[in-house]
Amino acid sequence: MKIKGAIDNETRCEHYHDKNDRIAIKFYCCGEYYPCYHCHKQYGCSDTKVWPREEFDQHAVLCGSCNTELTINEYLGSRNRCPSCGSSFNPGCSLHYHLYFET
Repeated sequence: MKIKGAIDNETRCEHYHDKNDRIAIKFYCCGEYYPCYHCHKQYGCSDTKVWPREEFDQHAVLCGSCNTELTINEYLGSRNRCPSCGSSFNPGCSLHYHLYFET
């Protein structure tokens, strides 16, 4: 799967590249995966839209460790760990949820 803006095989990017920065998000506006909103702005479409709450059952978050696609609900309820492989996710990502998901 192509992750636009990723600099390694666990989906890290130039903006977020700590050891637990390992998710990519499929943007609602273009259906493409990016590691972060900065990468989407740099490499993506110009029509950013957030996922509406009624579509939180859609697969839109990719674990960079095991390549499992999670639904938004699975990701939001994951307690910062991949439910498939147990790899940790960056808890700081929650500060940016409003940029990806309807809050």
